[in-house]
Amino acid sequence: MSSSSDGAISARSLASAIELERELPHVEDVVYLFGSLRRPLMRYALTLGLSVCDGEEIVQETFLALFKHVKSGKSRENLPGWVFRVCHNLALKQIEKTRGPHNAILEEVDWLNQRANELPNPEEQLHQTQRRDRLQSVLRALPKQDRCCIALRAEGLRYREIAEILGMSLGSVAASLTRSLSKFERADRE
Repeated sequence: MSSSSDGAISARSLASAIELERELPHVEDVVYLFGSLRRPLMRYALTLGLSVCDGEEIVQETFLALFKHVKSGKSRENLPGWVFRVCHNLALKQIEKTRGPHNAILEEVDWLNQRANELPNPEEQLHQTQRRDRLQSVLRALPKQDRCCIALRAEGLRYREIAEILGMSLGSVAASLTRSLSKFERADRE
């Protein structure tokens, strides 16, 4: 009698081990992408106007969606681009649900500037402050679409990936980035 129950337990254990082995590549893929994309996704979520708390929540939801996507056997082509697109959409939904845009990236820049404790001299400090203010003004004045293009490009995404994430044509992404960068260059020359 105990041998039949031992046989049932080992069959169940074997089935669990087989199921775990099938899921392991999915888990490894998601863990790898989590390690390499968690911080860039968080930065991107903050540039869209989320608070740190909301950004962390969105990043977690994004990776949960990635795990479900991979586990269901759907396309694995360009998973980093797919992850940014999901994060983008979830962030926009959160912003619409809770409040208007909150300019978290500018708060982060201000925080970093407050922590800077060694500036060579007052004249250089003034010059850097004026330059930062000019560039921040340009950033604030950019249309939301252009800010998103800049933020995604800063995270290392290619034009094609940015176009997919934002639902734009490749030409529109190129034009947006060219236009935005020329505004930054003009402001930096002043």
